[in-house]
This record gives sequence, C-alpha cells and structure tokens, in this order.
Amino acid sequence: MSDRLAAQIAFLTEADKLKSVYRATNVLDGHRKEDSGSHSWHIALYALILSEHAKMDINMDRVIRMLLIHDLVEIDVGDSPIHGDHDIATIEAAESAAADRIFGLLPEDQAGELRALWDEFEAAESDDAVFAKSIDRVQPVIGNLETNGGTWPEYNVTRDQLEDRVGWKVAKGAPAIWDHLKARIAKWFSENG
Repeated sequence: MSDRLAAQIAFLTEADKLKSVYRATNVLDGHRKEDSGSHSWHIALYALILSEHAKMDINMDRVIRMLLIHDLVEIDVGDSPIHGDHDIATIEAAESAAADRIFGLLPEDQAGELRALWDEFEAAESDDAVFAKSIDRVQPVIGNLETNGGTWPEYNVTRDQLEDRVGWKVAKGAPAIWDHLKARIAKWFSENG
C-alpha cells in the first residue's frame, strides 16, 4: 500500500472515534446524547437544506466540508457545551493542538487543505464560515425546542444567554432562520424560564 493511501486510511480510522464523543444535546427521541459524528452529518444536511436562507452567497461544497471536519478536534478534547462554564482560551489551545495532530495524519497536501478549512471555520470571517457557524449553532437550538427545552434547564440557560451565545451568530449568517425561531424561543422561555 502506498504511503499516501496508508496515511489517508489512518486519518479515516482516527475520524471514526468522533462517533464515540457524546455531546450535551440529546437526540430528538431522547434515548441518548447525540454523538459528534452524528452531529457533523446532521448539520451538513441542515446546511444543504437551509442554504437558501444564507445572508450571503456561499459555496455549498466548502460549507459542507467545513461542517464535516469542524468537530474532529473533539476526538482529543471532547465536546464543550456552549452553555457550559469553560476557559475559552484553554479550549482553543487544546483544539488547535488536536487539529495539528489529527489533520497531521493526512498526506501533507490534504493536511494543509483541511487544517486551513478548519481554521477558516473557527475564525468565522468568510461568508462560507459565517454561514457554517450559523448552522452549527442553530441545530442544537432547534433540537432543544423540539424536545421541550432539551438541556436548557440542565444548564440553566436564560433567554438572554441564548441570544448572547447563539442568537447573534445564527443571525449573522442566516437571519431569516433566527427570526423564524425567535417566537418559539420566546414562548418556551415565557412558559418555562
């Protein structure tokens, strides 16, 4: 087997570990926590279906590629729930080291390409990354709305906290989606908050 193919298979084997990283959010039927591999697939599907609501022109291929790889660092670092209490600088440093290790398994050209795409997603400055980040943030909100608040009570999430940590990020890339959800969010917090 060529060195290139061996490296690619090693990366893909390592990526399988993402299926064993569990997130704070439950799957919609409530029988277990969502795993990060499923999350990556689901938000790629979200982007495909909701792309017409992007605020800007986007390259769907790039967006989906970002969403498929953005959480690979959780293999080393785990999931850090957005409503959890974390030291962001520590998490960012650990995720960057994980990105170096995981993407470094690939042949140099693919490693550089995917690492640059991951960095672009994390920076959330390009149109593609802004939309991808919007979709990444909105999927758990929809999941929590569909499950009567899901993990919001567990994390003591307030409406202001949701707006501060999630809302503006969704609105930046997909304002119509956030506008659509605001009434449901308001209703849930007025009844439960």
